[in-house]
Amino acid sequence: MRGKARIIPENLNVEAFQLDARGSHVWQPVAPRARVEVELAEPALSWSGTGYIDANTGRESLEAGFAEWQWSRAHLSKDTVVFYEGVRCDGSAFDLALGFDASGTARRVEAPPRVMLPRTGWRVPRSTRAEDGQATVLKTWEDSPFYARSTLATRMFGESALAVHESLSLNRFRHPLVKAMLPFRMPRRG
Repeated sequence: MRGKARIIPENLNVEAFQLDARGSHVWQPVAPRARVEVELAEPALSWSGTGYIDANTGRESLEAGFAEWQWSRAHLSKDTVVFYEGVRCDGSAFDLALGFDASGTARRVEAPPRVMLPRTGWRVPRSTRAEDGQATVLKTWEDSPFYARSTLATRMFGESALAVHESLSLNRFRHPLVKAMLPFRMPRRG
């Protein structure tokens, strides 16, 4: 593969969110909405669409702090909505339901009801937030023993939307068999 990828933020957010009481894990949605342009020379392909930039930082590894999480992001007509929730290793839960306006400013929003999604091919549990139980997995792009990334058709805040969704099981990631598999390429679906 040879080419260029450009990510052009449409807005920027300066606020970061602690994911635990000790401040060992911090998440920042840097650009809740961005334009993505990809131009490849080999193979000769091009693509453009919407994207997102975030960052997780911390004083310890993710598996030291979390058992699992569910994350999703949808671009609505005016706002970007992100749901980020999970369970820490101590058994306590965290959840963020955020809306970002055109300037990137975050505000708390009321999360729609939880919707259970079908488990992945590796049987990783998945859930999301959506109005009236309206969420469907359209395509799973990455499916590994501990992680899945999918596109969802969903409904939230009165709008139909496409959402990017992640399920992460760090309990599975910690398993010695999964750790032994990490040096080998986990197949991606394309």
